[in-house]
Amino acid sequence: MSLSAILSEIDGGDDKGVEKLLQKYNTENCHTFAFDHKEEDARIKLCRGLLTVLRRSDLPLCQSTCLETLRILSRDKRVLGPVATREGILTLAGLARICVAGHDGEPLEEAQSAEEERVVVEALKCLCNVVFNSVSAQQVGADLQLAEGLCAYLHSVSSSHHEVGLFSLRLLFLLSALRTDVRSTLRKEVGAVRLLTNVLERTLDVRWVGPYEATPPDPEAPPISLENNERAMEALKALFNITMSDSSDEDSDHQLRLIAGIMRHLLMLKTHSEDKTEEAHSHAINLLSNLPVQCLDVLIDVPVQGGMEKYGGKNMDTVQMLLDFMEKRIDKGSNYKEGLTPVLSLMTESSRYHRDIRRYLKAKVLPPLKDVKERPEIGCTVRNKLVRLMTHIDMAVKQGAAEFLFVLCKESVDNLLKYTGYGNAAGLLMARGLLAGGRGETQYSSDEDSDTDEYKSVKPFINPITGHIEHPMPNPFEEMTEEQKEYEAQKLVNMIDELSR
Repeated sequence: MSLSAILSEIDGGDDKGVEKLLQKYNTENCHTFAFDHKEEDARIKLCRGLLTVLRRSDLPLCQSTCLETLRILSRDKRVLGPVATREGILTLAGLARICVAGHDGEPLEEAQSAEEERVVVEALKCLCNVVFNSVSAQQVGADLQLAEGLCAYLHSVSSSHHEVGLFSLRLLFLLSALRTDVRSTLRKEVGAVRLLTNVLERTLDVRWVGPYEATPPDPEAPPISLENNERAMEALKALFNITMSDSSDEDSDHQLRLIAGIMRHLLMLKTHSEDKTEEAHSHAINLLSNLPVQCLDVLIDVPVQGGMEKYGGKNMDTVQMLLDFMEKRIDKGSNYKEGLTPVLSLMTESSRYHRDIRRYLKAKVLPPLKDVKERPEIGCTVRNKLVRLMTHIDMAVKQGAAEFLFVLCKESVDNLLKYTGYGNAAGLLMARGLLAGGRGETQYSSDEDSDTDEYKSVKPFINPITGHIEHPMPNPFEEMTEEQKEYEAQKLVNMIDELSR
């Protein structure tokens, strides 16, 4: 499709003709992501022309077609000059019906037609692309208080408008991810934490039976719908960004504990596929990592459901979910830094602060030793897998695994070496200045770990470097004749002589 023909039609003012040509262009380029450099100037002119049509036309079909074309063009960072301006962003925000500084959009009404909703959705998609690809657009969005307008918008959007809600949340995620000042404003001045918490409550159908305890999911209930899962993921990502900024008085302990309770509920839910379930749980873990560690008692304190007497009546279902998630990520064998370190960090900090969580994880990960014939890193238990990670090439991964095991051992060097061997733990001990032994700085309960009889009986024969019993090495001289011994001795003398020259 010739861009010059489209530009001529735009200059002619025939919006119906423009609409037909653009529909053809959109069909031909809907999957285009790499553009011809020779037509760059023409595409810039087309962006400018599309904004002109959008300002003068009030036909929903023409508007949605123009916006679809603009969305395709916005995949190219080099042509966004006309759009990434105050006028361009105001035009798109107006079509998306977002109220921004200096311009009032129309409120989104339940009774709007499908064509009008299509315009809103396409305008939101365009804003997502433009904000993601243009630093100038990000600055304009901050100046126009686009994120604040989105929050006001999300208060009124009905769940029946799925795509409107979805792309509003996605745009909020992008703005909060790319601008730290926007992130701070959303948390301290706009009340976005409370807003997104309410979105998650509605989307995940959370029903409270206690202050921070939700009704457990029915095992026979269908999984979360695809639409609800998509909205929940965008809300989780936006909430993660916002809670990364400094907390404020607006975010009460109550509000953060509500989030922890919702994340506990989410970790118990399943979606329509295993991959999507893992993705949802990953976002929940990332968000939990941002919360103050004292709020994480919500994960195990569920009086209505009850818990285990062994751990003070606490419920360890969520902790077991985290442990299973961690092991699954280890077994994948790739992308450890992004996929594994968040859950390791979460379990480390919660174990350091909450005694019952540490005791449960210690029993699961580092049970009393019985068989020490194999090296600690050899085998398929969780302990073996974590010890292998202690010598991983990625510094964050090896530190995360070592720190987790160290905390489970109550930061006792002797206990850590018992489970890992000195060779695997040397990096952590050197970093902490504990190569000579001792303990970390955190104070733990005084209860002592007891060794099994099997371990006590073989303890004197364990090599402290490798952490296992080593069989005596055969004497290489036993089967040699005197002549062979003399030959080897002379050979060694010759080599030493060569080195000394």
